[in-house]
Amino acid sequence: MTQAIVLLHGWGLSSAVWAPLQAALDPSLNVRTLDLPGHGNADPAGPTLESWSDALLAQLPENSLLVGWSLGAQLALHLARHHPDRIARLALISATPRFVQADDWQAAMPADTLADFRRSFDLEPTSTQRRFIALQGLGDARRREVVNGLGRAATPPGEARKAALADGLGLLASIDLRSAVPQIRQPVRLLHGAGDTLMPVAAAEWLADTLPDGRLSIFADSGHAPFLSRPQDCASLIEGFARD
Repeated sequence: MTQAIVLLHGWGLSSAVWAPLQAALDPSLNVRTLDLPGHGNADPAGPTLESWSDALLAQLPENSLLVGWSLGAQLALHLARHHPDRIARLALISATPRFVQADDWQAAMPADTLADFRRSFDLEPTSTQRRFIALQGLGDARRREVVNGLGRAATPPGEARKAALADGLGLLASIDLRSAVPQIRQPVRLLHGAGDTLMPVAAAEWLADTLPDGRLSIFADSGHAPFLSRPQDCASLIEGFARD
């Protein structure tokens, strides 16, 4: 059994987003939540994937089950590839190796759409963040519940956080982990909502096919945040995986 379960949230949110999942997990488990750099109560770490990874690595216990969602899942993949001694296994929710489309990668958001989000965030950060949160509720049978939960856990994009949140959007635009995925040797459990319109299921299917030890579970009637709309189902899968 892994020593700790560590939860990494997605862009624009905070570790508070995990509250429903934490409530559903067995309280005897050693569950920890981390804020991404510049999110929640965490200090900014700079604009690069390596700087964000290093900031998180400093807080990770050895032999962790790292649970990453969205941008947090990308960071988890990067950490597992480069620091396998610290991470025993991964559970990735709404994961993708690349967030934006390319000529050889269509299971993603159009690059122009994310570029528009970045421009809008520079001018109107609060309304842009709300629009991004609203997208994450699409395709979910409990859409209102999901959007409300995300909104309560959002990191306000005031002057103290705006630059770090903009750096996070920059990471979503630039990260491409496809070449690293075949080198990840830890067991990986993938959880994905069938109705996820922000990140197509095809991205998770590619990961399941390409990872040396990957397995995918798809949740019907769920969107980008199944741990909010189906916390008990997600908790059951994560608990079983942790105890393997």
